[in-house]
Amino acid sequence: MTLPAEIASTRLRLTLVTPAEAAAMRDGRRDPSWHPAYPRPDDVDAASMAREGDPWGPRHIVCDGLAVGTIGTLGRPEDGEVEVGYGLVEAARGRGIATEALRALLAETDAAGVRVRAGVRPDNGASLKVLAGCGFTELRGSDEEGALVLARPLPEPRA
Repeated sequence: MTLPAEIASTRLRLTLVTPAEAAAMRDGRRDPSWHPAYPRPDDVDAASMAREGDPWGPRHIVCDGLAVGTIGTLGRPEDGEVEVGYGLVEAARGRGIATEALRALLAETDAAGVRVRAGVRPDNGASLKVLAGCGFTELRGSDEEGALVLARPLPEPRA
């Protein structure tokens, strides 16, 4: 049960954040392949989970050669399920990038036989729309911080 080191879609590459990149993000050092508004504080938080060679860690969302956000699982799967998180710099929002990145990641978690859940603030309409569009149909209530917990069932195997 693993994921590839790089995941690609039509417009995007999802590349693992390395521990060196996580340190640069934390220390405020810039990389020329990062959008000027990247990393956001949430990206730095996500990058803190980077472990060398761990395919279940945070990934840069790369569009047009620039990292514009992060996506990844929050740890390794437990009991066949994992939580996902994602976010984009403001300039990249509203272009379908989050949806495309999530769908690309979900194709790989599906292939690995892993269910995915996500937490989202009830007032985050854009993220709720992304999750709904990607098949997150199971509402599990809310977590201790008030975020809604949504899950996506694994697709039925094709005959």
